[in-house]
Amino acid sequence: MSFPLAHVGGAFAPLEAVPLTVAAALYAKRAGTLAARGHPVAVWRQVCFGSGLLLIAVALFSPIGHIAEELVAMHMVEHLLIGDIAPLLLVLGLTGPLLQPILATRVAHRLRVLAHPVVAFSLWAIDLFAWHSPALYQAALNHQAVHALQHTCFVFFGFTMWLALLGPLPQPSWFGNGAKLLYIVAVRLTGALLGNIFIWSGSVFYPDYRAGEASWHMTPLQDQGAAGTIMMIESSIVTVLLLGWLFVKAARESDERQELLELASARGLELSEQRAARAVASGRGDELRRRLEAVG
Repeated sequence: MSFPLAHVGGAFAPLEAVPLTVAAALYAKRAGTLAARGHPVAVWRQVCFGSGLLLIAVALFSPIGHIAEELVAMHMVEHLLIGDIAPLLLVLGLTGPLLQPILATRVAHRLRVLAHPVVAFSLWAIDLFAWHSPALYQAALNHQAVHALQHTCFVFFGFTMWLALLGPLPQPSWFGNGAKLLYIVAVRLTGALLGNIFIWSGSVFYPDYRAGEASWHMTPLQDQGAAGTIMMIESSIVTVLLLGWLFVKAARESDERQELLELASARGLELSEQRAARAVASGRGDELRRRLEAVG
């Protein structure tokens, strides 16, 4: 059930607000517990997680959600917010200690395969193209339950896709910076493919938008092309930011690895480059440094 908010042209759907409220409450409770134990979650991570939830709320309950029922272009904005940018921020807000109670459950242990890079990317790509196929897309437009399922899939598979790249879970040994670069490129090329289909196709994919497009004085192909352009612009911005992150990460890891090797050499300890690289890549460089200092 939705209650129109005429003064902003949006709608508030209580059932859709429940998961956001629960997620915020659980995160705050766990972060408070860790802070009380002397292991506070970094403020920037808390801001990221809160911003991710806020973006989902904005996409669903603001005028964006209302106009998304009239224009493909605005619906694309909604999808990018809830399926790409918000999940990215949610993942950045997570740490291993935050997830520990969830990861300790049997269900989470079995589902961890979804965060494997190959699995996460594949399911995300399938989800992206399946829900933008005319049949499923228009079914979501015309049935609230299907629309809710569509949004849930976008958030979930967007989350696992970013979790594989940026999350705190252990990653395969082969998934180093080079593989991460290929992962980012693959994700962006997949999105770019869909964007180009929207831009250059001469066919109208979603005829159910005709009435809304007419009210905005747009032709269906103009609306569809605008949706593809929005997708390409968002993809380009996110790609540049991620490549910048990867460059900084690679430089930092190289410096940290060299420092560990020099520390071991100065103390007469044997440390292979492979072991130092594994420690740094897994975020355990400080732990290895403390061990070297203790032994020395």
